[in-house]
Amino acid sequence: MIGGRRGYLEMMKAAAASGLSKNQVEVLDLVRRTGALPLGALLDRVVEALHARFPHYTGVYLYWMDGPDALVLRTHRGRPTEHTRIPVSVGLCGRAAREKRTVIVDDVTADPSYLACSLETRSEIVVPIMRGDAVLGEIDIDGDMAKAYGPADQRFLEELAQLIATRIT
Repeated sequence: MIGGRRGYLEMMKAAAASGLSKNQVEVLDLVRRTGALPLGALLDRVVEALHARFPHYTGVYLYWMDGPDALVLRTHRGRPTEHTRIPVSVGLCGRAAREKRTVIVDDVTADPSYLACSLETRSEIVVPIMRGDAVLGEIDIDGDMAKAYGPADQRFLEELAQLIATRIT
């Protein structure tokens, strides 16, 4: 338990007040409590926590901007991907970077811009990690069920993306 019984109870109160689940609050708290870490170590902790705590997150990928035109895979959990470098001109990840907004696709088989990583993937959510107007990277999550991600996932992952952005020097 994080912070003993008292810390746990405070965390559960925060979860109830925010509308977030216990697992969501614990992941956010993990990032908040993380001291100064190199970027790779921070991102690795995040993907590990997301993949371990959310069974419907079957693939968790963290991409980082490499110049203005490409995203590079920094770390992941779940199914491997051949997409280790994605131009911002293509795919759902590229769309999220270009439009600087979260992209949710309920059925990837119906979206012509989807870059297939796995035949099992049916839905995807991509959340840009931003500082001001600049896209630093993205949280990219695949799911095996259609319509796997909704407003609760979006709120949580957008808050997580903001936290990650504050931890980067």
